[in-house]
Amino acid sequence: MRKETLQAWALILPALLLLVAFTHWPAVATLVDSFYTTPKGSRPPRFVGLENFTDLWTDPVFWRAMHNNAIYAIATIPISIVLALAMALAVNTAIPGRALVRMAYFTPTMLPMIAVANIWLFFFTPDYGLFDQILAPFGGGRHNWLGDTATALPAMIAVAVWKEAGFFMLFFLAALQAMPPDLKEAANLEGSSRWNFFRRVTLPLLMPTTLFVLVNAVINAFRLVDHVVVMTRGGPDNATTLLLYYIYEAGFRFWDTALASTLTVVLLILLGLLAWLQFGVLGKRIHYR
Repeated sequence: MRKETLQAWALILPALLLLVAFTHWPAVATLVDSFYTTPKGSRPPRFVGLENFTDLWTDPVFWRAMHNNAIYAIATIPISIVLALAMALAVNTAIPGRALVRMAYFTPTMLPMIAVANIWLFFFTPDYGLFDQILAPFGGGRHNWLGDTATALPAMIAVAVWKEAGFFMLFFLAALQAMPPDLKEAANLEGSSRWNFFRRVTLPLLMPTTLFVLVNAVINAFRLVDHVVVMTRGGPDNATTLLLYYIYEAGFRFWDTALASTLTVVLLILLGLLAWLQFGVLGKRIHYR
């Protein structure tokens, strides 16, 4: 038994070392750094306790980033999940060219986010962009989609949904194809409508997959920042500044490690609370086969 235990530990040791080195230790180091000032030149960091967090409470850019991220998450999460489920239901039926449709839905997922952002930059370009060209015959004038505070964040949301929906579709499609076909046959014999079968049978059986997709969608809502860097750099007037982009700016543009560490701790706490809500509350309502 001891030999088997040693072999098991030897097998997981490389992955465990990488996990500690690149996940747990940076998290602990970030937490420690959030209680110190930013070292500058020969001046070492100074312990300030919770002062960084109290300063964050009065930081208007932080609250703007939190507000933007809340809107971004509230929009991208349900839209991408519902759209992914609708696409999965569509390509799970016998339709002409089903393989091509599946490939078309999944293509945005294979593109790097930097490439996606550059593609959508062309769509949003004033005068010459795709959207302005489409709206011009209907009386639509020149519009700076990424330079207007009213449309910049919705533009970022549209890019994220277009990129993520095809990825989430794969999980729903796999779950739909794993369902026993005799359930559909029994429902047809009972005279059940398609909507009633979806609501009473399909949707409950998809709940474990939906929870998995929801967790990934929540993480992506606070993780995706590439398109912000390429398309708007947080502008105009911080209208597209998300929490992770603010961390990036504080840490790598202004070299304010104290602020970046404090923001990272806040982000980790926020993600922890959301994870508890998803697994602690929603997970109890899901039945696994």
